[in-house]
Amino acid sequence: MVKKIGIKMLGVAFAVCFVLMCVNVNFVAIFDLPSSVVMTLDDLCELNNKNTFGAFTSAQLSEDIFTVGGERKHNTSLLVKLFGIIPIRRVEATIEEPKEVFLGGIPLGFSINTKGLIVVGENNASKSPFKTGDIITNINDIVIEKPEDIYSALQDTISQPCMVTIMRNGELKEVVAVPQFDDATQEYKLGLWVRDDAQGIGTLTFVTKDGKFGALGHSICDYETGVEIPVKDGGIYLCNLVGINKAQKGQTGEIRCLFSQNKNPNGNITKNTKCGVFGTTENISSLTDTNLCAPIGNRMLVKLGKASIISSVSGIREEYEIEIIKAKFQPESSDKSFVFRVTDKRLINLTGGIVQGMSGSPILQNGKVIGAVTHVFLNDATKGYGVYIDWMLEQAD
Repeated sequence: MVKKIGIKMLGVAFAVCFVLMCVNVNFVAIFDLPSSVVMTLDDLCELNNKNTFGAFTSAQLSEDIFTVGGERKHNTSLLVKLFGIIPIRRVEATIEEPKEVFLGGIPLGFSINTKGLIVVGENNASKSPFKTGDIITNINDIVIEKPEDIYSALQDTISQPCMVTIMRNGELKEVVAVPQFDDATQEYKLGLWVRDDAQGIGTLTFVTKDGKFGALGHSICDYETGVEIPVKDGGIYLCNLVGINKAQKGQTGEIRCLFSQNKNPNGNITKNTKCGVFGTTENISSLTDTNLCAPIGNRMLVKLGKASIISSVSGIREEYEIEIIKAKFQPESSDKSFVFRVTDKRLINLTGGIVQGMSGSPILQNGKVIGAVTHVFLNDATKGYGVYIDWMLEQAD
């Protein structure tokens, strides 16, 4: 009897799977959904109009009411159903009003003062507790912000071991170091070369109506160690485009720009993350045309096919055609959310494709901002990665 029931259940399961395959349910899209989503009611309508999850599926909002400590609470979910009846996947949902941002596309100069000092070299690596790329934040509980702070912290140690707090691979830890007396300078030293700032060139992605900006689409890293720069403070500056090194086969190109830190910055940097550089500006019109804005496109609605990049590599802000060739919902943030190919001959003739300095260029699809350029394929400059705008806006808040 048990055997017969087991066979029947197996048969039912097979039949269900067969039906789902026949009606072309997009399992990849359904189970790529994160555990929670942020969306607008317009996004919900578009999900269904485009049959994102399959021809016979529907996305619906479900609201559960429950009581906690005598207080009634509401929990909203996005529920994907087959034939409007059979539930397939439920995820937590937050419904918000549609948003618009001012578009970027202009090159910027970035200048960051690091939170701590980056170790870029050592005099005696074999005996040192430090590694290249460590970030020194404290010595004997004294906060270290600039190279002179190391001198001040060590002068009373008299060659005694000191406790040094460092950031290594994203984690804080303490190491013991013994300062050495330098006869030439008559100072105690740790025998390290350190750096306390970083500069770079990238592109502005967006500015919100309350003056928050996002740019670059990936983090600024120390050019020698590859370490993501922790931000103490910093600024963004308007650039002058002076030339382009066109991308060649096996060789990345770059846009060449100049900026001056002697001027007041056009915005203040507060974050440097894997999804871009973020901060605030008090003068929105200095960074963007306030008549040039676009609604935000949810990553669940990004489709393979035509899209465009906004960039000022020609000297003026222009829109260039691209094709998105790979995309997924991406439950966790990453600066490689989707893959695209440049199809616009004007851009290919001008730069060879994607070049350094274009990172952060806004990407639009169907009139909505869906992300920004982040990386180029080293073996093919016409192909690149983009980051979803969802992840950038999350960091900007």
